[in-house]
Formats: sequence, structure tokens, C-alpha cells
Amino acid sequence: MNSFSFNHLSYIFACHFGYGLLNLSSLSLIIVFLFILIRFPMISTVASTEVMVSNASSSFDPEDGSNYDSANDMKAFDETKGGVKGLADSGLIKIPRFFVHPPEKPQQPPSKSSNINLQVPIINFEGFESSRRKDVVNEIRRASENWGLFQVVNHGIPENVMDDMLEGVKRFHEQPQEVKTEFYTRDADQRVKFFTGALLLTKEPAIWRDTVAFDFKDGKLDPQLFPAIMREEVGEYFRHVTKTGKALSELLSEALGLRRNYLSSIECMETESLVGHYYPACPQPELTFGTTTHSDPSFLTILLQDNKGGLQVLHQNQWVDVPPLQGALLVNIGDLMQLITNDRFRSVEHRVLAGEVGPRISLASFFFPSTANTFKPYGVIQELLSDDTPIYRATHLAEFMGQYMSTGSYISTLSHFKVSSGQDCSSTEDTDH
Repeated sequence: MNSFSFNHLSYIFACHFGYGLLNLSSLSLIIVFLFILIRFPMISTVASTEVMVSNASSSFDPEDGSNYDSANDMKAFDETKGGVKGLADSGLIKIPRFFVHPPEKPQQPPSKSSNINLQVPIINFEGFESSRRKDVVNEIRRASENWGLFQVVNHGIPENVMDDMLEGVKRFHEQPQEVKTEFYTRDADQRVKFFTGALLLTKEPAIWRDTVAFDFKDGKLDPQLFPAIMREEVGEYFRHVTKTGKALSELLSEALGLRRNYLSSIECMETESLVGHYYPACPQPELTFGTTTHSDPSFLTILLQDNKGGLQVLHQNQWVDVPPLQGALLVNIGDLMQLITNDRFRSVEHRVLAGEVGPRISLASFFFPSTANTFKPYGVIQELLSDDTPIYRATHLAEFMGQYMSTGSYISTLSHFKVSSGQDCSSTEDTDH
């Protein structure tokens, strides 16, 4: 059995949700690493090749319906440091086999949106700080209970700031390869990173996506670390989206029937990770995905997307398109929010289809607990229980993320934390009296 290094574990986390867990001190990361290896020993069986690809990793071959060993191909691809865009720029007409996903299983919903009557809720935030606050809170409650996500308009972030941010992400990814490779790394201590979606869990096919990620520990990151080509845009957008996150924290608290500052008092949305995705045009989009089916492990995610489309959410066992809406932000509930609200608010499974037209640009902001609360237990909020019993036991970020990474795609992480008979299920208490 090959050894499994600390940097490899960190990078695997990063490739899945944009370095959100890496918002920790080096000491905390080491503790998390040791905890996960003890709690989830199956992770230690992953081989520590230079690009974290197992000798047993495989991908589907559409020509003969067989599997093949993708490790060497993935290693060679990673060493180019050119990302998926480098492949797209080469003029290829067939995607490499390690990007090919098996045909959808019969029990999975069809890829294309099948119900045009289903529409993701759109909430107008105009007046949310005054006359319309009650209406906005009620709309957020309904959307969070029934959909797990909603689009927001008139949220306060100027359109030019959003447009500039998307353009900044695009400029970064479209730089000459030799410039971008300065940021291409698997070093967990690097807080600004460029990587490709090819490096996911070793047994899964690659995805058609490149990413630049910014690790804001408790909201702090030296702007001099930002790529010069998007430095001003990142700083400006971060200031605005952080303010929007705080407003949403208050509105979600009220939507749960709690005091306005409840979620901020438990410090569950204090650390933020910005992740800029670039989905190049794909010559065979029917064979791969931009992002595979998943729900976010965060408490909350705020997504900014361009006008290309491709994002789908799973609702009533049907894939529903999320059409771009000029000036809007998409807000989705994360797994940890579903856990502490005892299923009152629901996280949502979503994915991004690869497309013949591109690039598609998006920017996700993931909200996690503060670095000081990596091992703080988060359970069902006591005030929400009344006559209900807790569905989930309490957990901390390190344990939850360890389970998230060991579970793999298409399987709910939350099910692992459901309460069994006689199990201790300590709740999250309001400590601000």
C-alpha cells in the first residue's frame, strides 16, 4: 500500500469544493489530516502518485464499452499544467478517454430538463432592509424549504462589479499558459491556486473544467497574492459578496423563526472560499460533464454565472435548467445548513453540463465556519426541535468533510449523520443570551 501524503489529501479536498476546508491554520490542517486517517481509514488506501491518481483508476471507453487504466494519461495531462483549456486550444475533435463518463444509470433522471413548467424561485431583495423585509423572509423560507436554492435580484452588488469579476476570471484562464502555471500547484499552503477539474477522486472520470481558487481565512487574504490580471476585481467583488453573505445570514435566521443574528452568533459562515470556474467549449459534450452531480458541503453558497447556461438542479426527481438572469445571484443551501435545520432547509443536488459553445464562466463563494471552529460541534438547532426529534447527530467540520470525501459522488453525505436509536445527538445551542 502506498503512503498518502498530507498535501495529497489537501489537494483532493481542494479539487472538490474549491479549497473551502483549507481555510485552516497549518496546525489545524495537520490535526484534520490525522483525524480523517483515523476516522476514515479507507482514505489511506489512495495511492500517492504525483498527481493523486490510483493505479486502479479507470474511465469508460465509449467505443468498446470497456474500462481502461487512466492513471498514466491523467499524469501526463497534469504535467502539462495547461488545464482543460490547453486541450481545447489544441484543436482536438475527440476528448481524451479519461474525461468520458459512463452512460447514465437507468434510475438517474435524464440529462435534459424535462419539465419547462418548473422554475427556480426568483426573489427581489429591493426593500429587504425596510418595508419588504417580511415578504423577502417569507419567500426565502419557501424557497429554502421547497427548492434549496433561489435567484436573487436587486441584492446590492453593482452589475459592473459582477461583470468585471466574470471578465477577470475569463482573463486569468485565457492568459498564456506560461503565465498561469505560476499558480498551478498542489501545495496546501498556497492560498491562491490554479488547477484543473481532471483531478478528482481517483476512481471517477475527469470533468471538463479549470479553476482558480482564493482561500480567505476568516475573510483575510493579502491582495498581493492575487493574480495581477484580476487583482482589483477579486478584492472589489469579495467586499460586496461578503456583505451579501452577512445579509443572507440574517434573513435565513429570521426565515427559521430565530433572532436575526443567530447564524452569525454560531460563526458558521465566517470563512469564505472564492472559486472561479472556466468551462471551455467541448467537442463531445454528450460524453462528459462540466461538473458532476453533487450537493455543496458548505453552510451556504452564492454563485455568479455568465449567460452561457448549463447549470441544472435536481427538483422533484427532474433536472431543471437554471437559466442565466442578468444581474442575479444564485443562492443555494449547503449540506451543513440542512443538518443544523433538521431538514427544514434543504441542500440541493446540481451539476453543470459540458457545452459545444463556450467558455462558460462562473464564480462560487462557499461559506464555512471560522478557522477557530474547525472542531466545534454543529448539531440541530435546539430552538427548531420543539416536538420534533433530531434527524442528525452533531458533527464538526473536520469529521463532516472527511465523510464527504470518503463517500464519493452521487451518495448523500448527510445520511451518514442520521441519528440511530440510542445515539447521542447533541444540538447547537444559542449561547448569546
